[in-house]
Amino acid sequence: MKLHNLLFAFLVAILSQACLGQTFKFIALGDMPYSIPADYGRYERLIGAINQSKPSFTIFVGDTKSGSTPCSDEYNQIVKYYFKQFNMPLIYSIGDNEWTDCHRPLAGSYDPLERLEKLRGTFFADNKSQGKQPISLHRQADVMPEFSQYVENAYWIKNGFLFVNLHIPGSNNNFERNDEAINEYRHRNEANLAWIDYAFKFATQHHSSGVIFSYQADMFYSPGQATEATSGYRDTLHSLTSHAETFQKPVLLVHGDSHRLIIDQPLKTTDKKLVLENVIRLQVMGEDEVQAVEIGVDPMSEQPFTFKPLILKSNSLYRKNNLIFHCLAVTNTSLDCNF
Repeated sequence: MKLHNLLFAFLVAILSQACLGQTFKFIALGDMPYSIPADYGRYERLIGAINQSKPSFTIFVGDTKSGSTPCSDEYNQIVKYYFKQFNMPLIYSIGDNEWTDCHRPLAGSYDPLERLEKLRGTFFADNKSQGKQPISLHRQADVMPEFSQYVENAYWIKNGFLFVNLHIPGSNNNFERNDEAINEYRHRNEANLAWIDYAFKFATQHHSSGVIFSYQADMFYSPGQATEATSGYRDTLHSLTSHAETFQKPVLLVHGDSHRLIIDQPLKTTDKKLVLENVIRLQVMGEDEVQAVEIGVDPMSEQPFTFKPLILKSNSLYRKNNLIFHCLAVTNTSLDCNF
């Protein structure tokens, strides 16, 4: 019996090591659908293309709608319905349009903090991801009881890489508007910083091949975000920089918010003299561009990440506008062309 147990443990160890070296891919998208209900068809086509691609999982980096559409319970159920159309697991990071901006009249004049609690109850009620085949996530609320409120922060592991979800939304991370908002920011910022610390310690202790952070906000749209006292992102950028510089292994930052595809190296070393070369940032497209990005991960490569835009011609407004112009020029009539 003891020999049988030893053999079983040996086989598990061999299989685990084999998985560590296997390549895999995941999809990232966010900031959609914005034009409701017109974009539902485009969103459905994109989900279909993602399902055909068969990624290990998909990450949605926030903004399930525009900031000018109602933040209703009914719409949250529509979002949840679409998340269930993803065949593989879907992991969701909360954006600003879902709660921080819900005080706007066009968004329904809601209480943002009430909307945030609704999101937590709707999408983070257990330790499972979204999608038809959910995976188990390690939530900060369970790992660090002192931050039990922050059920949206989580981590999971794939083939030796540590994936970390953070709740960092746009609108300056809610560090604005009134004292209530600023107080919320301060507590959540403390939880986020603790979660970043935990992630890098975990990755170091478990010899992770790299760390991938996913969140919503574009923390790089102006240089002052890293230095100004009024920035809701200064602490986060400082923490990511210092930890990544010490960690030295590959770090990928995946976010949305500014709606343009960007792949770059946005951080400098703590002395500001050199580019922090082990950190790559992927900003996904969104809003008018209902498209996504496929990220390949090769654990055996010194630079493990590759990027392939998943762009559907049928979703391109630019293509449609040009076709409409062409139809009008050729037929000199109104829309009798099918797209």
